[in-house]
Amino acid sequence: MSAYRISDAARLLGVSDDTVRRWVDQGVLSTTGRTPVEIPGADLAAKAVELARVPGDPTDVLSSARNRFTGLVTRVQVDGVMAQVDVQSGPHRVVSLMSAEAVRELNLEPGSLAVAVVKATTVIVETPRD
Repeated sequence: MSAYRISDAARLLGVSDDTVRRWVDQGVLSTTGRTPVEIPGADLAAKAVELARVPGDPTDVLSSARNRFTGLVTRVQVDGVMAQVDVQSGPHRVVSLMSAEAVRELNLEPGSLAVAVVKATTVIVETPRD
């Protein structure tokens, strides 16, 4: 199971390290109990989805986005030879349809760190090498 240090969790959620520490102290985010403190990937993914549900500022304007979205896998749904993978990158939810074989080869599961690369209508998911 994936776990993330405080600084990595903060970067992925788009908040400060202190905010993540407060959430841990308040019981909003759990930890693995190890030292240094780590947040379980699945819990971090759930928090990313929750933060994305917060209504946006109504004064926002439309803008173009970069085509690489670093985030957390929040859902993997395998059905036969195909799969759907949801990646939460800040307020952006990116969905990729890929083979079930690719999901297994990339070891994708909720809480995994991934990069969704968007090219036209195709979404490619990358994971860091261990």
